[in-house]
Amino acid sequence: MAAALIIGSTVCDVMIYLDRLPNREGDAHIDHQQWSVGGCAFNVVNILHFLSQPYQFISPIGSGIYGDFIRRELKQLGIPSSISLDGANGCCYCFVESDGERTFLSDHGVEYSFQAEWLQEIAREKFDYIYLCGLEVEESTGLELVQSVSRIEGKVIFAPGPRGRLIPKDRLEAIYDLHPILHVNEVEALEFSGCKEIHQAVEGLYQRTGQLVIVTLGEKGAIAYDGNWYKAAGIPTKVIDTVGAGDSHVGAFIAARLEGLDIAKALSFANKVSSRIVASKGVHLTKEQQEALRTELKQK
Repeated sequence: MAAALIIGSTVCDVMIYLDRLPNREGDAHIDHQQWSVGGCAFNVVNILHFLSQPYQFISPIGSGIYGDFIRRELKQLGIPSSISLDGANGCCYCFVESDGERTFLSDHGVEYSFQAEWLQEIAREKFDYIYLCGLEVEESTGLELVQSVSRIEGKVIFAPGPRGRLIPKDRLEAIYDLHPILHVNEVEALEFSGCKEIHQAVEGLYQRTGQLVIVTLGEKGAIAYDGNWYKAAGIPTKVIDTVGAGDSHVGAFIAARLEGLDIAKALSFANKVSSRIVASKGVHLTKEQQEALRTELKQK
């Protein structure tokens, strides 16, 4: 059975909604706050889970109030994670302004760590996709993670994220040597390529990896390139909260490809899922929204 291997963090997102972040030494009242289970890898798995796609999830959970919260939430969602660590689980403070844009302040705990032994039991299994996030690669155990993934059969899909430029060069080159699908936004594509024009940037990244490059363009949709160009239009929506939009796009793209959709249709479906996410608070859609997307995917 086709499957995806998702490796990375599950964290407690402390969602803080306010009109606008104050300047340094400023002061502001927030509208409200809430806790939500999140993290890049979780956000990907969350999409695969409600779209009924097969996956294995490697995500360590620590101790403390955030770890306890995550265990309860994952159990309620029916998403399995069997790795428990003694150290404290961190959290991410997500400041969401009135236009939906977000700012993150992360307190990293053991949820971003990695141990090679976690993959030993599945080392001989074959996966269609293996998801990696830049945050875990940036950590001190990041090289061990990349080396462990290199020994598993499957197409790597790598989302470096906004901190991707902080990944040590040798580690980044090791990932490129795996010929991963790159999933980036426009700013990240320009930064990673060193180009000033997006199409040149995408072609430059493709020349290095030899594999599909996906670039999300916000309201303008998404483009991709693997020697051929693909474009999927954006879906107009009222933006409430952009937290998890990129992660959910990755998850939906993987789900669509596992379901057998071609690249262009997979991009369009991923755009639709991402549009639903940004129109909601956090990354959790209603049961009705999930069922509608699941039905649509099965009918494509």
